[in-house]
Amino acid sequence: MSSANKSYDVIIAGGGPAGSSAAIHLASRNFSVLLVEKGKFPRPKLCGEFISPECIQHFEKLAVAIQMQSSHPALIKETVFFSRRGRKTVVPSSWFGGVAALGLSRAAMDDNLLTRARTVGVDVAGETTVTKVLEDKDGVCGVRVKNKSGDFEHSARIVVDATGRARSLARRVEGRLSKKPKLVAFKVHLENTNASLTACEIYSYPGGYGGVSTVEDDLSNLCFIIDAAHVREASSDPEAVLQRNVMLNHRAAFTLRDARVRSEWLSVAIESFGRYRPSPIRGLLAIGDAASFIDPFAGSGMLMALESGDLVAQTIVRHEYKLKHQVDAVEEICTDYARAYRKNYDSRLRICSMLRRLAFRPLLAQLTISVCASSDRLSNSLARATRSNLKRNTTSAVSLK
Repeated sequence: MSSANKSYDVIIAGGGPAGSSAAIHLASRNFSVLLVEKGKFPRPKLCGEFISPECIQHFEKLAVAIQMQSSHPALIKETVFFSRRGRKTVVPSSWFGGVAALGLSRAAMDDNLLTRARTVGVDVAGETTVTKVLEDKDGVCGVRVKNKSGDFEHSARIVVDATGRARSLARRVEGRLSKKPKLVAFKVHLENTNASLTACEIYSYPGGYGGVSTVEDDLSNLCFIIDAAHVREASSDPEAVLQRNVMLNHRAAFTLRDARVRSEWLSVAIESFGRYRPSPIRGLLAIGDAASFIDPFAGSGMLMALESGDLVAQTIVRHEYKLKHQVDAVEEICTDYARAYRKNYDSRLRICSMLRRLAFRPLLAQLTISVCASSDRLSNSLARATRSNLKRNTTSAVSLK
């Protein structure tokens, strides 16, 4: 992109799946879009790296399905939940349509999406940080950014926060201070695990839960969440946290006993789960984890990122004429998007909140897993409640080649 100050229809901060997908949708409809990303791609990202079957439809719509397949993802045919003492319940990926979920690193997936964004005409500002959200009497009107070339100001009638759990733009306009994190998440790539190549394993243990699934190159992605108090007790050493907590789960101990680390450990503090305001202020819309952070055990975080990127684009496109010709269009866009967001996500977020309370209590988790193991109907209903309006036992036409 040029370094000069410019005006756009939409500015998006954050080049992850939510931000990149929104940018692709909008640029494909001839909107001028600036996508600001602070990192240098490809880059690792703390994530479960589980891409649910429904995401494949989004990849096809974004015209990146071939690129995703060319990255050689693992095919995940089931998710298996293990209680601490070894009880398990199985959720087939086919319950959500298609043949399998995908296991693909964020480094590969995000790079594919960002490359596609550039191809369709998105102005991508890489290794660039938003230093200020610009406001006027009517609300947000642009951003100030900084990179190695200097400081610049870019204007837009709509700005989108896709900065993930950091919520970098929303926090600036809300004026809220960060809360003391209650949880910490860790991630690492491993080799030589005893995990199934076609299953995502989820483990319950005191103070948290975590899981292992295969990604490209037959590596296993280990990602787990733990109460911050346990992390402090282990002097913030991820290996110590793993041994003292995660390995208390019998299945985790078996799966990971011979594993070798193949990447750097990543960690992030987590303040809370659940929904924030979809439109924190007039002119600013939030998508992906910046709008809501769903519990990783649901396996639908990537789906919500792609869905919300699509949703925000649809809302903006629906008001295209007004946005370019009428002053009051921005407020109408914000109102419509917030209403649509709540309708799409509030129910599944409530279900996940309930399940989270069970997941963090090993005895309740074991009871829940035991009950679900004896009833496919209950397991199916709970699993689908963490998604959008899926009909029970339906099968999507989407398949993996």
